[in-house]
Amino acid sequence: MAAPAAVSTPPATASETRKAASTTPADSAAKLMLALTILAAVGGTVLAGIGFTGSYSALAALGFKHGFGRFSYVFPVGVDAGIVALLAMDLHLIRRGTPWPLLRVLAHGFTVATIYFNAASAGPLLADPTGTAMHAVIPVMFIASVEAGRRLVVRITRIEAGRQSDGVPLHRWLLAPNRSWRMYRRMRLNGIPSYARAVELERDLLVYGVLLERDHGNIESAPADLRLPLAMARFGLSVDEALALPMQAEQAARLRDECREEFEAGVLARAEGRAAAAAISQLRTAGTVEAARHEVGADTAAAQAFAQARTLAAGREAAAAERLGHAEEELKAAAAEQEAADARKQAAETDQAAAETEKAAAETRRAVAETERQSAAEEKAKAQDEEDIQAARLSAAEMAKRSAETEEATAEARKRTAEADRDAAIARGDQATADEAAAQSLARATEARERAAEAERRAVEAEDEAKLTPAARATRRVARMILAQGGSPEAVSLQTIADLLDVSIATASGRRTEAAELLAAGYRATHSQLTVAHTA
Repeated sequence: MAAPAAVSTPPATASETRKAASTTPADSAAKLMLALTILAAVGGTVLAGIGFTGSYSALAALGFKHGFGRFSYVFPVGVDAGIVALLAMDLHLIRRGTPWPLLRVLAHGFTVATIYFNAASAGPLLADPTGTAMHAVIPVMFIASVEAGRRLVVRITRIEAGRQSDGVPLHRWLLAPNRSWRMYRRMRLNGIPSYARAVELERDLLVYGVLLERDHGNIESAPADLRLPLAMARFGLSVDEALALPMQAEQAARLRDECREEFEAGVLARAEGRAAAAAISQLRTAGTVEAARHEVGADTAAAQAFAQARTLAAGREAAAAERLGHAEEELKAAAAEQEAADARKQAAETDQAAAETEKAAAETRRAVAETERQSAAEEKAKAQDEEDIQAARLSAAEMAKRSAETEEATAEARKRTAEADRDAAIARGDQATADEAAAQSLARATEARERAAEAERRAVEAEDEAKLTPAARATRRVARMILAQGGSPEAVSLQTIADLLDVSIATASGRRTEAAELLAAGYRATHSQLTVAHTA
């Protein structure tokens, strides 16, 4: 049985070997830093707890000794916790960008106070130096832990803000106090955020000065532009920033010139626009005034014609009323004559009846006189005669009644005749008024068409003066049609526009769209132009 073939693995490359060799120390360092961090956190917490406990006991005993009573249990917390609270507030304000150095000074004052109180808890300071030192050391552990935590937070905050240090380090103050003071002053005056930045600026400035001396013999012989970094060093500018100042000034000057030219061009363009707008407004005003003049003239002529027509109508009405009055008077006279004739006739008939009655009465009286001497038969005849007289009288009353009825029927007939004549006169007057109104409407329509034609001619002349293209004129004409139909573009059909302008449906659609845009831009037509558009 054959042995299995060995599987060969490719050799590791040099980069992989260097990567493995480099990651091993990094991992070890990370593990070491993690262990140190845990040890520092645990140890710092333990030391802080021991220091706070010892300080609490010493300060509580000192409080009871000096008569604080039950407040002695709270007094150590106020002193030691005050240090933590003040340092925490100081860190918060620094993180917010509004530091207040007095908070740190107060915290340091509380630190000195708690050390002194702990040392004094052993008795007089010089009576037992060893006991004093032992009590003073107790709060140092707590304060050292708090200061270490504060320093770590400040360091992390500065790193997040892109700064490494806010001030000149202590060793520089000790080794070069004068130069350190100048650097500190420059940092504070010019807002240089970090010590490393200040060192870099000072180094670059020193190198630039040496180069100037090399190129020009001495610094005073160099041009003014090249000496700018030395002059601007006290303002915290770097060499590159100072050398860029002339270029920035020239760029700013050019930018100001360009802004001035753009402003002048804008002013000129606005002036030309105002002049053109004034000219257009003047043309429109002139056209409006001319149209108003013609409209007023036409309205005046129409009013005069209407007044003349009213005068003629009033004259005709007066003449007709006069003729009607004469006719009524004649009719009244005729009626009076007829009534008089009827009365005379009635009187004659009444007289005749009375004469006949008197005659009959005379005959009766004579018969009575003749028969008075006769017998009772004659008296009966007399009674019969009296009955005949009564019947005659009843016949006369009946005749009077019939005469009154005849006169009433005659008056009713005259009244109906008068009403018929009056209705005929009214009908003739209404017909005359209708004919006159039709003539006036025809005249006004003729004048309106003439005014519309004149307004259209003035609109064309105004468009000629404005040098509008045929397309623009057609667009304005369609816009006037839209306004005449209420302002909605869909109210005017494309076929109507195509027939009016003698163009295709597609071109009519484009003209209607352009007219809608023109109306949206504020175009308005006069009343006469709208009348023309409505007529079209």
